[in-house]
Amino acid sequence: MISIKRYLDADSPETSHEAEAIQQNPFAAALDAYGCALLEMGNCSLDACPGIGDNLKQSLGRIRGGLSPAMSSEKLAAHGEQAREHLRNWGRDAARHYQGKAREVKEMLLTMARTAESVSARDQRSAGQMSAVTERLRAIATLEDLTQIRASIDQSAAELKTSIDRMTEEGKEVLDHLKKQVEDYQVKLEEAEKIASRDALTGMSSRVYVEGQIEKRIESCAAFCVVLVDIDGFKKVNDAHGHLTGDELLKQFAGELRSACRSTDVIGRWGGDEFILIFDSGLEDAEAQTERLRKWVCGNYSVPGKTSALKLRVDASIGLAAHAAGEGMNELVGRADAAMYEQKAKARTKVA
Repeated sequence: MISIKRYLDADSPETSHEAEAIQQNPFAAALDAYGCALLEMGNCSLDACPGIGDNLKQSLGRIRGGLSPAMSSEKLAAHGEQAREHLRNWGRDAARHYQGKAREVKEMLLTMARTAESVSARDQRSAGQMSAVTERLRAIATLEDLTQIRASIDQSAAELKTSIDRMTEEGKEVLDHLKKQVEDYQVKLEEAEKIASRDALTGMSSRVYVEGQIEKRIESCAAFCVVLVDIDGFKKVNDAHGHLTGDELLKQFAGELRSACRSTDVIGRWGGDEFILIFDSGLEDAEAQTERLRKWVCGNYSVPGKTSALKLRVDASIGLAAHAAGEGMNELVGRADAAMYEQKAKARTKVA
């Protein structure tokens, strides 16, 4: 989403008119900024806790959709209280969610501790049995009757075999139990990691996951490029047709992005109507792939409206940056972001 500052800083006649309108009606500008803040809080809730963030995003989106410059101060205060209540509830739900994850890890550690204790107790019992056999074998040395010696050896050998068999069986039971517990917790942790690495709305990789992939490539000194994709005019779709229509457009756009990319490309939702891609290639190959992607994702979309299907023409601004030696993630993504907004500004100037 384009910030108010970018509108004010742009030179096109369109943005000059918008800046003049904002100066003439500061309340409308403040209300729009408040609505944008609600939207971003919803997006951030998905990054912070993907498992329960979508409900907060939808709730804040509905509150934002009800904002109007003509509303009374009492109505605005009521909207603000609703937003605070949703945030408080989300905070409590997120706390309970992570407390549950902490309990799962605690249970796993306790299981491992109990298993270690069981193995120790088994070893102590076995040590006692071994000690008894050893004493009997020492006593054999003092015997002179061959019959007694043979009988004592047979008894000691049988007891030794029984002790070893018991140790083997008990050890197998303990290890099988531990293996089952660890496998159960491994499945739970993998599910939690999968949820955290996916955007709840589009099913794409989350921002946190993509950031990790960028850092990994920087550390390995691999050649790669970052691409930011922003849907042009997406705010107007939300304002005119509602957030459910906007969400459906985001899901369809994400599906087209996935179809246009290769299996080795990393594709994620950066936030709002922005998507991010990682190409494991040099700049020349990335430019060719970006141009092919632009032709694929831009065009006509059909999404459900309030009463019937809507035909929408979708264009996107795309910024590309190749990683330079010694460059950090923020600098790299910042260059791609600047390239994207430069293209968006040129498109606005062309339309004007």
